[in-house]
Amino acid sequence: MTGGRDLRALFSTNDRSVQAAEAFTNRQTQWETVAAALTQHLHHVGSPGFDPEDLEAPRNHVLVFHGVGGIGKTTLSRTLEVALADAGRRPAQWGAPGWPADRILPVRIDLARSAGTDFEQIVLTIRAALTKVGRPLPAFDLALRRYWEANHPGEPLEDYLRRAGLGSRFGQALPQQMQSALADVAQALMLPGTIGSVVGQVTGVLIGALRERRQTVRALAGCARLADLLEAEPDLDALSFYPHLLAWELARLPEGKKVVPVVLLDTFEDIGDRTRRDLERLIQRTVWLMPNAFWVITGRSRLQWADPALQGQLDYTGPAAWPGLAHTAVPAARTPTRASAARQVLIGDFSPEDCDDYLARRLTRDGQPLIGEPIRQVITARSHGLPLYLDLSVARFLELRRSGRTPQPADFDHDFPALVSRTLSDLTADERHVLRSVSLLDAFDVPLATRAAGLAHEGPAQRLTERPFVRDNPFGLWPFHLHGLIRSAVRNAEDTTDDRWTETDWQQAAQRAFTALGEQHQAASGPDRLLLIAFLRQGLRLARDHRLDLGWLTPAAWTYVSDSVWEPLAPPDTDSTGLDTAADALVELLSALARRQHQHRSHTVDRLTTVIDSHLLPDDLQLMALYYRAKAHRDLGDSPASRAGMQAVADGQGRLAPAARRGLAHLARMAGDFPTALATAHTLGWEGRYHRVEGDIWWPHGDMDRAAAAYAAARDEAEHHGVTGERGNSQAHRAFALAFTDPAVADDELALAEQLLAGVDLRATTLITHIAALARDAGRTDADVDDRAQVLRAEIRTVGVTYTELALDLTLAFHHAVLDDRDQVAATIARLHETTRSGDFAYYSDIAAFMADMATAHPSGSRWVDGEPAVRQRWRTLVTARQQRLSGTQ
Repeated sequence: MTGGRDLRALFSTNDRSVQAAEAFTNRQTQWETVAAALTQHLHHVGSPGFDPEDLEAPRNHVLVFHGVGGIGKTTLSRTLEVALADAGRRPAQWGAPGWPADRILPVRIDLARSAGTDFEQIVLTIRAALTKVGRPLPAFDLALRRYWEANHPGEPLEDYLRRAGLGSRFGQALPQQMQSALADVAQALMLPGTIGSVVGQVTGVLIGALRERRQTVRALAGCARLADLLEAEPDLDALSFYPHLLAWELARLPEGKKVVPVVLLDTFEDIGDRTRRDLERLIQRTVWLMPNAFWVITGRSRLQWADPALQGQLDYTGPAAWPGLAHTAVPAARTPTRASAARQVLIGDFSPEDCDDYLARRLTRDGQPLIGEPIRQVITARSHGLPLYLDLSVARFLELRRSGRTPQPADFDHDFPALVSRTLSDLTADERHVLRSVSLLDAFDVPLATRAAGLAHEGPAQRLTERPFVRDNPFGLWPFHLHGLIRSAVRNAEDTTDDRWTETDWQQAAQRAFTALGEQHQAASGPDRLLLIAFLRQGLRLARDHRLDLGWLTPAAWTYVSDSVWEPLAPPDTDSTGLDTAADALVELLSALARRQHQHRSHTVDRLTTVIDSHLLPDDLQLMALYYRAKAHRDLGDSPASRAGMQAVADGQGRLAPAARRGLAHLARMAGDFPTALATAHTLGWEGRYHRVEGDIWWPHGDMDRAAAAYAAARDEAEHHGVTGERGNSQAHRAFALAFTDPAVADDELALAEQLLAGVDLRATTLITHIAALARDAGRTDADVDDRAQVLRAEIRTVGVTYTELALDLTLAFHHAVLDDRDQVAATIARLHETTRSGDFAYYSDIAAFMADMATAHPSGSRWVDGEPAVRQRWRTLVTARQQRLSGTQ
């Protein structure tokens, strides 16, 4: 659709060659949504099982378009009315629908306060439009006639229709059809003509006939509730139930007369006070009682009928009643073919294609866009689809040209103060205060918004959430967030309003928001990992951007680390060379720990060294950085650096001291000093993960059953303490140990490991499960073990976890030993010996030789717990057992 000339743009330039036109997107997506939903509705009401008198079935015959003021909702409503009434006036871009034109009867009703529409007029408008069918609708007409005479004595219906403009829209057939209905009923009841003109007497006799089920009124007897409605006091409340009669009449029209009304209710936000909802209750009742009509409602806000909290204010509420209006439905605007899902469509945002089309057609010269494509791309990206931003950008383009400059794309990386003032214009002072406060937050709920604003009552925050620039994500931990452009403008654009904030105001609001987040974090029940990450992401951003003290972030950071899950944390990584505050350092620390699952460990060491050298963190967090750097050093094979770091953390007697002592035990094991490692393990307790350390000691001894039992104990203890990462890690190592003994058992253990690691970002542990799968398949010539190992080796080297590649080589040695390929075993032994020249894991080459019953050319000198002969025998037994299993002799 295109409008007329844009006079403001036209009078902004002396260049007479510039053509300035009001441009509108064609709203093709919205038309497709209407067409799909209406097609589905026609199929539903035409099916044999449809019953217009069913008062309990869920309703899916309402489609809502909502969005900010001035976005074109009324234009869309009017265009839909025209397109449905006359196919010849349908916009060219809109596709042809799949239904007969004479089957649809559009009825548009403007609910704007300026239109003065009341409920009587709504009902009369729908009935007047239905005069098109050319016949009375006796059940409804008789009830309406009775209502009219009771409430408008002495006022002819013709006068009312003329005064309300309905006569000029639909003609004067309604009074005649109502009179005809009255006469037909009187004749059926065999009443004298003088009595037949008195509606009260006719209805009295009719009620008796209906109650007695007389044959003379069999045509109306099919309407089960007609007698009850005629007996009810004919007041406004009763009038709101009469649409049930209209629905019944529509359903029994003969085939040649059948129509489906499409009622378009525009400016729905103006129907009255939401604290009382008197008119809304009457309208909703009408909608519910006319399930064979299709309703298209346009307004600034979502329709709240699916909200269970409205029970008692409206007759029909909740998601079961209005499944398409519930917040959990899929946006229909994006997927018009899924018309059975969401029926609430936000039309405030243009698609990128619509934005570009709008800008290209808004200003032209000789039929070509005046605004070049590079500038249009910048404006589109910055706009977040908000049409108001497009308008302001067009004005800026003309302003730059007027100043003698050629506009450049960089000129439109811009926040408009006008966007702030226009956004705030119809908000109360408290709502403006809340809006500025929540612009500091990525997402919020009403209590958080209220606390961030420092208000004692939630009303302003609740009202703000109903504004169209506040988006609702029912799947989010905090359900609300500001439209991206509005948030950016409120935070960054120059504020020219009278109640604008000072820098001190912003700082105080940031502190309030940070404190409120901390209180919510403390009050959160149970070890909810999703909540923790959400709190950290918001809290880290606030603390970093506003230079706040760490406060509750310190215990939250420890909780984050304790589970060893390592979800990525927003805000994005900071420039680690520019750490100025403790918050900067904590962001970099946690980001480095999370990213180490996806980066080479040398990069992790560099980042953590920068954090440590900044000396910005408190002592306990400084030790956290030291510990994880020591772990990264160990992964890289730098045992001296790892040992120094672990010893420093152990000596610090902080939270990670048990873990550091475990690290020292690992270093002893790596060096082949197993008795020392085992003695240290016995001192660790749960906090030092002693069961897992024991498992790490026993599997190199070839004692896989003992190792698997230790790992199972570690897994169960981790589950008892609710430490997700440790549970998955222990199970992965149990699967690895058992993969050498029984492939069938290993299958189950690997499946459990994968289940426990789902959603947990432990890259090295995941690699262990892949190596375990190779050990499970060792000796099979059809399992592509060597090829899989080659791919896995490349992945391991990307991560930079040295010991994992050694475990891979050891598994390959097992595979080749089972195949009795002594040359390949020898090659693997040589590679292991070369890789472990530093002394760490030197015993791996010993184990490879044990497997193939070969002499150890370069003995490691490792100290085994129960002596080398026992270890050699166990590893050789694992190989021969696998050979027997594969040959079928076991």
